Amino acid sequence: MTTVSRQARISMHNENGLKIGLFGANCSSGRCVTLLEERWSGSWADCLALAKLADDVGIDFMLPVGRWKGYGGDTDYQGATLETVTWASGLLASTKRITVFGTVHAPLFHPLIAAKEFVTADHIGQGRFGLNVVCGWNEGEFDMFGVAQRDHERRYDYAHEWIDVVKRAWSTEGDWDYAGEYFKLKGVRTNPKPFGGSHPVTMNAGASPKGRAFALKNCDAFFTTASRTDPEQTAAKVREIKAEALGYGREIGVYTVGVVTCRPTRREAEEYHHHATVERADWNAVRDILALKNISPETVGDEAYAAQRTAYANGMGGLPIVGDPDHVAQVLAGLTRAGLSGIGISFVNYGAELPFFADEVLPRLQKLGVRAPTMGGNG
Repeated sequence: MTTVSRQARISMHNENGLKIGLFGANCSSGRCVTLLEERWSGSWADCLALAKLADDVGIDFMLPVGRWKGYGGDTDYQGATLETVTWASGLLASTKRITVFGTVHAPLFHPLIAAKEFVTADHIGQGRFGLNVVCGWNEGEFDMFGVAQRDHERRYDYAHEWIDVVKRAWSTEGDWDYAGEYFKLKGVRTNPKPFGGSHPVTMNAGASPKGRAFALKNCDAFFTTASRTDPEQTAAKVREIKAEALGYGREIGVYTVGVVTCRPTRREAEEYHHHATVERADWNAVRDILALKNISPETVGDEAYAAQRTAYANGMGGLPIVGDPDHVAQVLAGLTRAGLSGIGISFVNYGAELPFFADEVLPRLQKLGVRAPTMGGNG
C-alpha cells in the first residue's frame, strides 16, 4: 500500500518555504465585501476551474470558509456557500498535487461521522485532504441548527474531546470505547484509516489564550494575524507561538491570511483596491458583520470602529497586499523572514486574478528563494 509520511502531509508534499493557498473561494464574494459586479461567484463550476488552475501553477492549498448563513448587506455577503468537506472531495478528485482543506464546526458534526467523512475525502485525494477545525462564534448560525453555543472556555474543552475522538477513529485498530464529559461511545469500530497510514494535516485559528492552547496541543498549523505595518511585530508573534508550542513538546507551522491586489503597476493596484474596498464596498454588510461581533461606535469608540470598518471591507481583516509584482513578492518574502510557514490569500475574483499572480509573482518568489520551482504552468 502507498504510504504518506507526516512530514509530507505537513509540508503539503512540496519544498516551498512559503506555502501559498487560496482562502474562501467556496463562498460568494470570497473574502472581499464589495459591490463590484466581477466579485467572486463561489459557484461549483468556478471553484472547479480555479482548483485545476491552482493545481497547474503550483498553489499549495485551498482553504474554505465554514459558513452556513450569509451576512446580509446589499450583496448578502457570503450568502451562497458550498459545504466544505463535499467541496474538498470534489476538488481532490479533479486535481493531482494541491492539498484541499475542509473547514468543520466541531459542535455541528458528530466526531465519528466527521472522521469517516475526512477519511473518505483523504482517500479520494490520496493523502491530500486537510482539516481546519473551528469552534464557531456566530450564534445566528448555531440557532439554525438548534444548537446552543457553549461559553468560550467550555467550547474548547468540547473541541479537545472532539478532536481526540476523531484522531482515535483515524488510528485505533479493533473496537474501542470512549468515556469523556461530552462523548460516551461504546464498541466503536472505524475503517478504513486515512490514506497511506498517517493523519491529515490539521489547522486552527483560535485567537484567545484558550483557543491558541487548543491549536498548539492538537494541530499542525496555526493561523494568526500579521501586522500591517511592522514585520518585526509579526516575527515576535511567530517566535512566541512556536516557543509556546515547544512547551507542549510540539512543533507547529504558523500561517496568516491576506488579500492580494496585484497589477502591472503599483498605481493601478492601489486604484483598484480603493475602488473595490472603499468606493464600492458593501458597507451595509460590513456594518452587519461588525454588529455580530458587538463592534460599534458605542462599544469601541469612533476611531476604533472606523479602523475595523476599513479592515473588514478589505478581506474580513486579512493583511492587504497591494502593488506591482515586485512589491507583492517582497511582502510575501518578508512573511517568510518573519518565520511564517504560509499564507492563505484571496482576490476580488480568484479566477481572473490568479493567472497574473502565477505568471508574475510566483517566479519572483522562486528567485527570492522562498518557493521551489514547480512542475506547473509557471515553473
